[in-house]
Amino acid sequence: MAAILLDVDGVFHVSGEPIPGGSEAVERLRANGHRLRFITNTTTRSRTQLANELRAMGIELDDDEVQTTPAAAARALAGKRVLALTMHAIVPDLDGIELVGEDAEAVLLGGADETPETNLVFSFMNLARAFQELAAGAELYSLHKNRWWQTKHGPLLDAGAFVAGLEYAAETEAVVLGKPSTAYFEAALAAVDADANLAWMVGDDVEADIAGAQAHGMKTVLVRTGKFRPDVVERGRIRPDGIVSSIAHLPEWLEENL
Repeated sequence: MAAILLDVDGVFHVSGEPIPGGSEAVERLRANGHRLRFITNTTTRSRTQLANELRAMGIELDDDEVQTTPAAAARALAGKRVLALTMHAIVPDLDGIELVGEDAEAVLLGGADETPETNLVFSFMNLARAFQELAAGAELYSLHKNRWWQTKHGPLLDAGAFVAGLEYAAETEAVVLGKPSTAYFEAALAAVDADANLAWMVGDDVEADIAGAQAHGMKTVLVRTGKFRPDVVERGRIRPDGIVSSIAHLPEWLEENL
């Protein structure tokens, strides 16, 4: 038996469309005695919404088995005045943060999505306002720094580009709260009461999921869905411990290799 951290977007669904075999895989993993935690860099929906979406796909889980970056932000920025460029849906998960429009102690950037709200959140005026706060001394935080993510229409630019732009303009470096940060993985391992060397990370993102988990001492499995690109794996130096066609094939692979 092992502790298994499971990415969500690109592993269980793409643009909300389920990847076949996900619910059966989770059921089989639980039957085999594995401790599971769903850890995601998705920053456009609340934890409750994410859990409900997974249950709608037939995956049995409790809300508290889902770990999100807004919750990490709420812990890291508790009590601070924060200018947040995030989707409205995650505001309830930022409990304990004082959200302000000026005189901020920190600037927080969330992720993009496929709706017109992204155009509003990351408008030039909002990014310029964020830059002014950083120039005045605010610290920069990001829920993640993903370059892009996979949608049913193909790859789509993510908010990592805006984070990088603010870093460049303000001559600062963002504190990344989600994957691949050590703190995010440590929180996940603590939730399943596991040591890193006895845990597995399963994901579709070579950088955030695989490299991040390996840097923390975990074993890794890469799925050939979502952001997976064979050329990235072939030319890169990051090597997962296993590669499976999809989440549906994970239980069998683990049974053969654990």
